[in-house]
Amino acid sequence: MPPPFVDYVDFHHYKTKNLHAEVPKIFLRSIIVGMNKINPQNPENGTEKTSENVTIRSVALFESHEIRKEWINDQWYLSVIDIVSTLTGSSIPKRYWSDLKIKLKDEGSELYEKIVQLKFMASDGKKYDTDCLNQAGVLRLIQSIPSPKAEPLKLWLAQLGKERIDEIQDPELAVNRAKAIYEKKGYPRDWIDKRLRGINVRNTLTDEWKNRGVKASSEFAILTDEIYKGAFDFTAKEYKDHKSLSRENNLRDHMEDLELILTMLGEATTTRLTTERDSKEFHKLHKDAKEGGEVAGKTRTDIEQRIGKKIVSKKNFLPKVNTRSHLR
Repeated sequence: MPPPFVDYVDFHHYKTKNLHAEVPKIFLRSIIVGMNKINPQNPENGTEKTSENVTIRSVALFESHEIRKEWINDQWYLSVIDIVSTLTGSSIPKRYWSDLKIKLKDEGSELYEKIVQLKFMASDGKKYDTDCLNQAGVLRLIQSIPSPKAEPLKLWLAQLGKERIDEIQDPELAVNRAKAIYEKKGYPRDWIDKRLRGINVRNTLTDEWKNRGVKASSEFAILTDEIYKGAFDFTAKEYKDHKSLSRENNLRDHMEDLELILTMLGEATTTRLTTERDSKEFHKLHKDAKEGGEVAGKTRTDIEQRIGKKIVSKKNFLPKVNTRSHLR
């Protein structure tokens, strides 16, 4: 099992206004339920089986540089192009790596044989095959690129391995580290707090579902869609379409404050209804999800009437596309 790193959040820094709205007291009581563990297998995006807070694909930060990585066969594989960019500071790291790769091949280097291709998200929001190496391979790559950052990067790689062990032993460290990564990227602290709180609310709900017989990802998707429909009049897919998001994008990473809060309200209410009723059969869980979503939907409607505008926004926080080039 990989250490619980948080997904790369592909949106820009933005400012929000705090809106104080009355919400049912059940939400205030329920939101603190289950803020105690990491769950690596919770689908949250309707028809997609995705993880809220544990991901195989993620981004690590070395100084201010993003390095994409993926956990495979009990080890991290890192994007070579990101390593090259970090070491060289080149504005065209793809070309630098292309030339170096040819040289390594001509020399019969074993490092060339260690390269694997994994699909990583690029700056245009799409996934492309990307050359990657494991940590041992990256250490050998560093020896091939003269750079004053070579030694610091070696130490960083060692620390990355240590963090893996620490986070498996104490999952709370992963949450704190995730928060720090969000903050380093310039995201508002109040949004980060809501996002991380929402992760725990979601995990509590899906744990209840799993303990009560929900197994198939399609069942998780159906229940999640009931909450979304009640809260926002959208399924997860329709909500993504509304925000012009692709299948790979995490919907909640593109929600504004009140959208996150209402999502938490729907899921926390569903959890409370399920536990109070001791619902066990799927049709009963479906009823709980529907009613939980409706509670959030009524709250949304009330807030919209009071502020005079819609809460559900078409805004997303995808990075701006560089039309000249993007990392692959």
